[in-house]
Amino acid sequence: MYNSVVDDMRKNKVLIVYTGGTIGMVQDESGSLKPFALDSIYDAVPQLRACDYAIDSVTLDEIIDSSNMTPKMWVSIASIIEHAYDEYDGFVVLHGTDTMAYTASALSFMFKNLAKPIVFTGSQLPLSALRSDGRENIICALEIAAARQVVVPEVCIFFENRLYRGNRSTKVNAENFDAFASYNYPSLAKAGIGISFKERLVLPMPTEALQVRKKFDTRVAVLKLFPGIGKEVVGAVLGAKDLQGVVVETYGSGNAPTEAWFIAALEEAIKKGMIVMNVTQCKAGAVKMRQYAASCDMDRIGVIGGGDITIEAAIAKMMCLLGEYPDDKEHVKLRLGQSLRGEMS
Repeated sequence: MYNSVVDDMRKNKVLIVYTGGTIGMVQDESGSLKPFALDSIYDAVPQLRACDYAIDSVTLDEIIDSSNMTPKMWVSIASIIEHAYDEYDGFVVLHGTDTMAYTASALSFMFKNLAKPIVFTGSQLPLSALRSDGRENIICALEIAAARQVVVPEVCIFFENRLYRGNRSTKVNAENFDAFASYNYPSLAKAGIGISFKERLVLPMPTEALQVRKKFDTRVAVLKLFPGIGKEVVGAVLGAKDLQGVVVETYGSGNAPTEAWFIAALEEAIKKGMIVMNVTQCKAGAVKMRQYAASCDMDRIGVIGGGDITIEAAIAKMMCLLGEYPDDKEHVKLRLGQSLRGEMS
């Protein structure tokens, strides 16, 4: 199943899971970037053969542009790691940048009591490009996954020279190499001449056995507010067939229109069993229900405050909880408002 790049039983072992993305793409005849086989990555990063840890690799059955990522593929990635969990000290997932924060967030909720690092990385330029950032990203991600002195028992994203908690990360730049940021939580490590870990910020090592949750309910939606949003738009989103949950992207610290029709639409949806979560549109800061009058009505009707969670983590968390507890909406609501994997302060 696995392709061995470096093999030495005395060394720590890392498994690379290749899903596709810019890091492993080449130009086709039309000039468009398309994914290619994982084996070519080792030709592009020959330094991997000199690592002081053992590396194996596995490729998803279908390598994709991350714009085509789905919860079904999240389960495939998680299943590979679960199956190999006892054999490896850490895992590196090569993934496209566009949906990396969604996948990293999803896996953080799927893996309960994770005791080993799962490090996502990718690149803004393909490995085939002369100035690709992918080589350094892969090498650093592997070093973190294989580290003996400091083990980070989390799902993380490494990009440019920073290690971020996966469910705190968001893509912020499509042009520069520092594509990701974590506005509401500091980075977990910084790579320079060495890799400096901030151990006090890392989640504690679990004491219970690993559990992997693989059920998702994708019947969720995002309602992003904007000045002038009308009844028809709100009604179309909330009225979608079989919709189970909605993440409302509000203004500032969780503020929304106080017009009667808007509050009534949300209240009706909640009474019918829909879960509604309030997440701020701001990259930094948090929802603070009842801080302003503009959020009081939402608090009164049962909208759940999302604190400083990212939109990516909110969506993944809602889908995961709805999938895990399909017949217990009250439990889903309770867990949505709690920090499960360090995704909320």
